Amino acid sequence: MNRPLVLRKPVIAITGSAGKTTTKEMIGSVLRRRWRIVKTPYNQNTVPYTRKLVKKITAAHGAVVLEFGMLRAGHIRKHCQIIQPNYGVITNVGTAHIGNVGGTIAGVARAKSELIRFMRRTGKLFLNADDPHSRLLSTGGFRGRIFRIGVKEHADYQAYNIRYRENGMSFDVKLDGTEYTFSIPVPGEHNIYNALFAIAVCHQLNCSPGTIQLGLRSFRRPKSRLTMYRLSRGIKVIDDSYSANPSAVKAALDVLAKVGTGTNVAVLGSMLEMGNYAVKGHKLVGRYAAQKKVDYLYTLGKSARYIKRGATQSGFPQERAVHCATKAQLHRLLRRRLRPNTTFLVKASHKMKMKETVQYLRRASTRLSSSD
Repeated sequence: MNRPLVLRKPVIAITGSAGKTTTKEMIGSVLRRRWRIVKTPYNQNTVPYTRKLVKKITAAHGAVVLEFGMLRAGHIRKHCQIIQPNYGVITNVGTAHIGNVGGTIAGVARAKSELIRFMRRTGKLFLNADDPHSRLLSTGGFRGRIFRIGVKEHADYQAYNIRYRENGMSFDVKLDGTEYTFSIPVPGEHNIYNALFAIAVCHQLNCSPGTIQLGLRSFRRPKSRLTMYRLSRGIKVIDDSYSANPSAVKAALDVLAKVGTGTNVAVLGSMLEMGNYAVKGHKLVGRYAAQKKVDYLYTLGKSARYIKRGATQSGFPQERAVHCATKAQLHRLLRRRLRPNTTFLVKASHKMKMKETVQYLRRASTRLSSSD
C-alpha cells in the first residue's frame, strides 16, 4: 500500500456518529476567512471521495478540512492511509451504523478510534467531554495534545449562557481568559457542540476570536438538517430528513419542543443500518418522544413501528400515534393536521426519502392559503 500523504499544513479530519458534516462546515466557514482551503463537499465522506479530494490539494491551500465517514470497521483507517490528519475531531460515539460493527457501542468506539491510532501521533485531538460513550475511545499511544469541549462537564472549551434566538442559538465561551459571545444560525443545543469543536480547532490554529465569531455567524447549514420553513398561518416545517440515528432523532425532538409554540407533530421514519439494535433503538426514540412536547406522532417504515410502540408503552396517547403503511397514507393524515400554529418535524434516514413529505407539507400549506 502507498504511504499516506503527509502535509505540513493543517489537515483536519472530522468523524463521529452525528454532527460530522455540520462541524466540518463550521470549521470551513471560519478557516476560509484566513486561507484558501480544500474541504470535503456536502457529505461526500467515503474513502473513494477522500482519494479524489486529495488530488485537488495544491501549495496554494492553507488548510485541508476533511469529513471521514464509515460504514464499518477499517474505513477510517483507510481514510488516514490516503492522507494523514494532524488535527482529529471525534464529535461523539453513538448508534449510527451500529449494525455494521457488531451491534454494540464498544464496536462503534473501536471503529472511531482508528482516527486516533492512524492520525499523526503528535497532533491535536478534540473530544466531547459530555458524551459518556466517548470515554470508550482508545487514546493509548497518542502522544499529542487532547482538548475536550463541553457544556455540562468541565472542558477546555466550555459553552455557557446558552440562548435560543429567532434564527438560531447564542452562547458564551472563554478564550484565553476573556469571555466572548458566539452565534450560530441553526437551532438545537446539539449544534452548540459542533460549534465548540469549530471554536476549539480554529483557536488552536491561532484564528482570532473575531474571525471565529464571523465564520460561525455566516455558516451555511447543510441541506435537510434542521432547515426551518416558516409557512403561512403560523405553520412551520422542520426538515431534518437527511439522516437519522437515535441520538440525532432525540436532538431533533428537543428542537421541536423548543421552537414549536402551538401544536407539535413529530413525523418519524425508520432509522436504517441499526442491525440487532433496531428494535431497541426505535423504542428508545418512542419513549423519548413520549416525554417531550409532542402532540401527535406519525411513523413510517418497517422499523419505525417500534417508535410508536415505545411511545404508547410510555404513556403517549394511542389515539394520537399512528403508524402508516405507505407514504400516501401518511400524507393524507398529515393534510388533516395542517392547521394554524402547527409545527411539523420530519426526520428519518436518507433512504426513506422523507424529503418528499417536507415538500408535500409545503405544497399543501400553499394550497390551503390560496383557498382561504
